[in-house]
Amino acid sequence: MSAPLADFPVPTPVTDEDVLVAALAVRVHVPERWPQGPLCRSERVPYPCRLARWGHATLHAAGFGPGQLS
Repeated sequence: MSAPLADFPVPTPVTDEDVLVAALAVRVHVPERWPQGPLCRSERVPYPCRLARWGHATLHAAGFGPGQLS
């Protein structure tokens, strides 16, 4: 098995469009229970996947805290 890919870079400065795309990534790439552990619902890879990590990091860089998006 190959090594995990590096995370996507977080844009600086974070634009409104980046926030919209990151919020979508966080909402779509969510964990789902499987016998082998939590997997990303969209990619079926161990959660958090690259897009979920990027989305959370981008929202954090934009000043959003945990639970501020609903």
